Amino acid sequence: MDLSPDLIVTDGKVITVDPANSIAEAVATKGERIVAVGCASEISALAGPDTRIVDAGGRAVIPGLFDGHAHMDREGLKGVFPSLEGCTSVGDVLERIRALAADAAPGDWIVTMPVGDPPYYWNVPGCLEEGRFPSRQELDEAAPDNPVYIRPIWGFWRHQLPLESVANTQALELAEISKNTEPATSSIEFEKDSEGELTGLVREMHFMPVAELGYFHMAPRFTADDRIAGLKKAMGIYNSTGTTSVLEEHGAAQELINTYQAVNAAGDATVRAHLVYSPAWGGTDNIKYATILQNWTSWLGKRGLGDDWLRVGGMFTDTGMDADAVFRSQTAPYTGWSGFNYDTGVPQNRMVEFMVEAARNDIRLAVIGPRFLDMFEEVNREVPITDKRWVIGHLDVLNETQIQKAADLGVVMTTHTNRYIYKHGHILREELGPERLNDIAPVRRLMDAGVNIGLATDNVPTTLFYPIWHVVSRWNMISDDRVAPDQALNREDALRCGTMGGAYLTFEEDKKGSLEEGKLADMAVLSNDPLTCSEEAIKDIVAETTIVGGKVVYERNDTV
Repeated sequence: MDLSPDLIVTDGKVITVDPANSIAEAVATKGERIVAVGCASEISALAGPDTRIVDAGGRAVIPGLFDGHAHMDREGLKGVFPSLEGCTSVGDVLERIRALAADAAPGDWIVTMPVGDPPYYWNVPGCLEEGRFPSRQELDEAAPDNPVYIRPIWGFWRHQLPLESVANTQALELAEISKNTEPATSSIEFEKDSEGELTGLVREMHFMPVAELGYFHMAPRFTADDRIAGLKKAMGIYNSTGTTSVLEEHGAAQELINTYQAVNAAGDATVRAHLVYSPAWGGTDNIKYATILQNWTSWLGKRGLGDDWLRVGGMFTDTGMDADAVFRSQTAPYTGWSGFNYDTGVPQNRMVEFMVEAARNDIRLAVIGPRFLDMFEEVNREVPITDKRWVIGHLDVLNETQIQKAADLGVVMTTHTNRYIYKHGHILREELGPERLNDIAPVRRLMDAGVNIGLATDNVPTTLFYPIWHVVSRWNMISDDRVAPDQALNREDALRCGTMGGAYLTFEEDKKGSLEEGKLADMAVLSNDPLTCSEEAIKDIVAETTIVGGKVVYERNDTV
């Protein structure tokens, strides 16, 4: 039997993230596991004739990064529909539409990505010279024989309302929208001009767009093949910055679970994934949670079902059931951008009942925001959850009492630094005042209290080096200064959150998150050293080589 390693990464600064924060020079792998970590000469001596050697060239080598709230599948879908990126005027938009119409058969839908530039789609429609969207009449002129629909953004890319889409006359007619149509929900507006005629602009005061799903459901959508191809592409994009594992804590609807299963069954996965289930309650509150959760425990209970590559376990929940969710649920099982069901809400007056049944059946819950801490505490008095690692995502504002409560309950958390530090931190600072400054994304306090934190991108942008930079620098892009700098982490702790912190979220701290013998061989050779490069440069770090399960899945000279 050949005992020599299959792969050796050598001549690197190997940042192991082990308990001692050891630095080594080389790592050897056999199969999917790490078999040795140490100095370059000792590890190189293990090589056999068939061992692949990856020369790190003195670069930093880290454990594969773990994105705790990734929405990874979305990234691969952004190229399905034609882009309007780079358009600086209504004329530019119309030229793109004319070009698409020239290649389309009469009656074919023309559907594009939103106006504006990714990933954030800032300043729309101010990014156009005219400061407005094209009208339906202008779109009619550009594509006289085709229905045209310019899609809205996914609202959490920008975190600003409203969301706006534009349809031409044919598209509005097919959607059965006239000047006399009353919107199905109060969050939707069909804009009219001074004469009471439709302009074609559909405005939504909701971060999750529903008009395109409810009204324009006959327009082209993401197909199952789109989703499979998109997920494979997205995995490569996430690999390109060193991400090797994700948790989809916001929930996965069945069509997203199907997509992951297809990619994994084909042997094409390059990112390990744990999916939290997104139920669809259908807008009714007359549900026997005790019966349903007892039936679901066989596949969602404990750690769920799956393996080291793909696992489905636990459940996402939220409170309430608004009209938008009910309107959206009418289009199920299609989920559009979200990948999760909108109608996951449990009535507020039944939430603790629901949570208690989940706890009884050992189904771990994931929620958004610390407002659920009091409910968790109430559940814990009836059914202990302190060892269950229930998840709170989108860490925003917590006071010291809440932090202690989270620690006492064994809650694990994921950040949303892109919003609450980088984009909106200045707003929170103004709202809370100086006396509560350190309640804003208080990662230092949380770590000091013993609360496990995983970092997350929320898909904007896709690289985890932005959140690592956020928690180190606390930089705000609008005010151009640091928000609550006392809550900053040092670089070692920030990297630990992005590696071991993520592994702990899914009970896999014994399998990944650090480069130690016996663990899964997931690692990345980096373009820069996150421990020593300039602070500003942290966010720009990329992977030169990414390895998952002992196999090279990404190299910088390849095309993503």
